Amino acid sequence: MNQTMYSRLLRFLAARLTPGGEFGLHLTAGLALLVSAVAMFREIAEAVGEQDDVARFDVHLAEWFNTHAFEPLTTIMLAITHSHGIVGMSIASSLLALWFWRRKAQYWLLCVVIAAPGGMLINVLLKNVYARPRPMFEEPLLTLATYSFPSGHTAASTLFYGLIASYIVTTSPSWRRRCTAMVAAAIMVLLVAFSRVYLGAHYVSDVLGAMAYSAGWLAVCIAAVSTLRRRRLARRDE
Repeated sequence: MNQTMYSRLLRFLAARLTPGGEFGLHLTAGLALLVSAVAMFREIAEAVGEQDDVARFDVHLAEWFNTHAFEPLTTIMLAITHSHGIVGMSIASSLLALWFWRRKAQYWLLCVVIAAPGGMLINVLLKNVYARPRPMFEEPLLTLATYSFPSGHTAASTLFYGLIASYIVTTSPSWRRRCTAMVAAAIMVLLVAFSRVYLGAHYVSDVLGAMAYSAGWLAVCIAAVSTLRRRRLARRDE
């Protein structure tokens, strides 16, 4: 590699890792998360399709939870899962959009508008592509007629809490607040995911697959909107 090519490579890498600019660090991080999420989802989907050890573990764990369910945990899990259904998440997303609108955070508002409906559309498409039956029990805690993989509740919560955490991380100067936001978002997503597995609505791989694809979709939405914002700012400053 000659000196000219080496200098160009260094400039390219520096531009990709710089916080500012249209195609800087925000886009690089988004692409890295997207690639990781797609790779993870692919591995999970292949394991589900091949009915290997992962699928057998899914069935074993689902049966264990169904056998060992107890109160008041069942009631708590039902409350968590129902509050993160279509109605609950639609209301929550609308309130989040309204909050962004009142704060004049138009690009984050655009993220909500794109991420939530888009993520649910992807979920419906994936469910019909894989057509995985839900767990079956003699005495089910929750009965649903739709397909199992991936989990819609988990995907919706990942998008919703992930978006809130992303907003706080990118706008707050406090590292403590940033860390708190990420930990809180992770806890909420895990609670929703656990409620779906505990109640027998999904297998573990269903919720893991949902986390993977929704994290990738959220990365696409945030990176795209952020690039749009930076491009407009660059044009305005010209």
